[in-house]
Amino acid sequence: IWFTKPSRCLSEKKYGDRQKGSFSSKEQAKAKTEEDTDGVCPICMESMKDKEILTKCKHAFCKGCIKKAMTYKQTCPVCNTVYGLMQGNQPEGEMSFQFVSSCLPGYSSCGTIVIRYDMKGGIQTKDHPNPGEPYHAISRTAYLPNNKEGREILQLLQRAFRQKLIFTVGQSHTTGLQGVITWNDIHHKTSMYGGPTNFGYPDPDYLKNLPAGIF
Repeated sequence: IWFTKPSRCLSEKKYGDRQKGSFSSKEQAKAKTEEDTDGVCPICMESMKDKEILTKCKHAFCKGCIKKAMTYKQTCPVCNTVYGLMQGNQPEGEMSFQFVSSCLPGYSSCGTIVIRYDMKGGIQTKDHPNPGEPYHAISRTAYLPNNKEGREILQLLQRAFRQKLIFTVGQSHTTGLQGVITWNDIHHKTSMYGGPTNFGYPDPDYLKNLPAGIF
């Protein structure tokens, strides 16, 4: 008797473990998402008020918090799942490009795509941090290798520019100044040389990682 009870319990434990493991990974992920999103809003970090669950990724937020966040960027603040057509608050400006024969470090077999952004000054709108305050014009230059990957990324950047996603008005990461036109979340190579620490080349992972950061 003393040996049969532990044996039976062990059998039940194994069966229970097997039953638990029989859930699909999709079901487990769904359960984890629902568990993670209970209680605290990831935006305000307080107890949720009028909880709203996003339809695709199932992350939850205060209704007021996610409504405000979506006015800035139509993606989930937790996982970046896109909702609708992404449209930014980029100021007015022009994007142009040209092909030059000089090579970027790491791309000796092709020329270079030189991208130029000329952004106009203006007055901040309700979509910017300080409506009614002015911001000044800027010009920026970026570089891509003139190969198949580089030309594909150029097309993605053109699309992002049309959707007003390349720039925004806010605080400069380099100078700390407020209320200026600054890069948004899309990383650009603004130097031909110097490697990643100087926003230049060579950087073998740049072209592989950049598309995920655009859309």
